[in-house]
Amino acid sequence: MSVGAGSGHIKAAEALEYTFAVDSRVTEVVNKDALQYTNKLFRDFYSTFYHSLVRSAPNFLGWWYKTSDEPWSTDTMRIMLDRLNTKPLVAFIQDFNPHIVVCTHFMPAGIISHLITTEQIQARLSIVVTDFYAHAMWLSRSFHRYFVAIEETRAHLHMLGIPQERVTVSGIPIHPIFQQAVDRTEARLTMGLHPDKPVLLLSAGALGMASTEFMVERLLNLNSDAQIVVVCGRNDTLKQRVISLVHKCSLNFRVLGYSDQMHTLMKLADIFIGKPGGVTASEVIACGLPMCVVTPIPGQEERNSDHLLEEGIAVKCHDLTTLPFKLEQLLQNPDKLISMKQNALRFAKPQASQIIVDTLLEDKLTHLSLSKHQRNALSMMARSQTSNNINKYY
Repeated sequence: MSVGAGSGHIKAAEALEYTFAVDSRVTEVVNKDALQYTNKLFRDFYSTFYHSLVRSAPNFLGWWYKTSDEPWSTDTMRIMLDRLNTKPLVAFIQDFNPHIVVCTHFMPAGIISHLITTEQIQARLSIVVTDFYAHAMWLSRSFHRYFVAIEETRAHLHMLGIPQERVTVSGIPIHPIFQQAVDRTEARLTMGLHPDKPVLLLSAGALGMASTEFMVERLLNLNSDAQIVVVCGRNDTLKQRVISLVHKCSLNFRVLGYSDQMHTLMKLADIFIGKPGGVTASEVIACGLPMCVVTPIPGQEERNSDHLLEEGIAVKCHDLTTLPFKLEQLLQNPDKLISMKQNALRFAKPQASQIIVDTLLEDKLTHLSLSKHQRNALSMMARSQTSNNINKYY
């Protein structure tokens, strides 16, 4: 189960659906967006309103992300609102009566956790965190197992009181197609690209970033003879505007709309330019592709960016006016690009979905429920840890 608030949760669920479906041990697999079982107002709050804030008030999202990142500080009210608006979802889950539930978003995880706690279903609930860091909203009162991207997140959850054996460092699930080899020369020639000139892949995301036009304008000032593939997502208006911008330099640009061939585009490219969503970043690094991070959403994407920078996989363009400079620096330093590619492949976990499926189908652990007393104790410990860290500076 996922939630259509950003494409990453959906894509992670689709990768797991595919891997479960081809496994002979699985009788039936169903992949659902939980918002399909809610009312329009609730759907708009989770998806339309979220996308609106990403575009118009990203700093507010960053403030809310940090303010709400305290274990179980907001879950009582949030879960109550979720339960009031998801009665059809509860009915569907009870009717399907699954053995295993895997959630790639915290909203359905909270609903299913309640159903397990109240003994309305007997399923084992596992939660797949789709960013490199696990925000407090991912914490569940009753669960079977967590799957996270990196060891640091496992250590963080353990500090919050979740037993280490309940947390598997699987990586973020991506479609197995990203493991397939691609002939770079053939793929470039098929797209009408020169096989030996560098290729930059600029992704506007599924919905099309508002800053894409400005980035393309800046890329027109590149001094190097780079070829640039711009993927505009499902925003046809953006695609037409970009085509108009680059018409005089069309030999160096390829402008696409939504593409289901991102694995090929990532394999043929030399540098990826885009936002560091958890799933997108996992796809990029699985392809061994160095990243130039632009306009991360304050909060989860900024934290994803921090991890990518720490691992030497990415550079970050803090001001889009300097985008050509950042890219020229990389293109003129092939040794650094090779090092970034090697770091990406070392950090990558392209088999995450298979690890998750194998773990769940073979696991013998029962579900774990955290009492109110335990949750309060863990919340106090987290607040104390934060306070101690702050006091070090005063």
